[in-house]
Amino acid sequence: MRAPFGDEEYPAAPYPGARPDVSFAHLNGIGAPLRPDRQSSAGWRVDHTGQDLDDWLADHDAVPMAKRMPVLAYGSNACPSKITWLRESLGLTGPVVVLRARCEGLAAVWAAGLRVVDDQRPATLMADKDVVEEHAVWMADEEQVRVLDVCEGRGRRYRLARVRSGRVVLDDGAVVDRVLAYIAADRVRQPILVRGKPVRCADMDQATAQGLVGKRAGGDGLKASTVDGEPSPDSWPKRIFVYGTLQPGGEAWRLLEPMVAGRPRRASIRGTLYDTGMGYPALQLTGDGTVPGWVLPIRSPRRTLSTLDKYEGLDYRRIRVALDDGTVCWTYVWTEPTQGMELLPQGWRATA
Repeated sequence: MRAPFGDEEYPAAPYPGARPDVSFAHLNGIGAPLRPDRQSSAGWRVDHTGQDLDDWLADHDAVPMAKRMPVLAYGSNACPSKITWLRESLGLTGPVVVLRARCEGLAAVWAAGLRVVDDQRPATLMADKDVVEEHAVWMADEEQVRVLDVCEGRGRRYRLARVRSGRVVLDDGAVVDRVLAYIAADRVRQPILVRGKPVRCADMDQATAQGLVGKRAGGDGLKASTVDGEPSPDSWPKRIFVYGTLQPGGEAWRLLEPMVAGRPRRASIRGTLYDTGMGYPALQLTGDGTVPGWVLPIRSPRRTLSTLDKYEGLDYRRIRVALDDGTVCWTYVWTEPTQGMELLPQGWRATA
């Protein structure tokens, strides 16, 4: 069990600051370490109390994990003291959830120019197929992304993009495909090349990096698409796990089928399935069993999920779950009691 820590343990200077070796939730200058738990609705628990992270967020009047979006923090934004600076200087509000991430094929490197505010050299992101680095992912709510936009100078210094290069894997094994990240938008933030090669932040500290002499790279090599407007938490992931009436061939398949963008594949998640006795099943993430179903790629997540939210109604809650292979999907879990319901160890019948 890891105890909470204060900002003083992780100073912000020199840039990019110190970062914990654990996932954490940050509020009021205190970081609460987190541990993975796939039986919780958030997928995480506050380590020192055992509380479901979603319940902890609700206690602090904050939105749950399903209403947050993954933003890669490869520079100073993983530093607790920097998060407090964002609160004090830019009006950041609410708990910040920061999850450790293993980044394969992505590197934080020193940029070609210096920052105007303090003459320190900023980090920038680039593709590098031979590199594996440890960084972090903010699970940010919509207002927190707006603050990050201001901090990063979105559209001027950095652009917000969905990055398809590399592979980002969280502490719980979940794979964050198409992660949001602030990547170079101007010449200053392009990588610096010294003797023709970029310089990784992991290989050189800020004091030495300030004296680098080299040429500006012509690009960062990233496969990325710029985000127009404000990103939505519903936009990731672009797939759903179904286990009941929405399965291919199921009673409600006709509702979902037009929104499916590719070939369904069979899969299962950990949990327990019950027969509600009302013509549809109830999924809970408890127990040691597995629940069979299908993973469906969806064409327009926001429109599809809005339709399914109405179909599922108030007895279900939409959350993200990670399959054993790390694939993250939306699914709906039952929120009411299951006492007296029959178990369905073989899953729900999928015929209309």
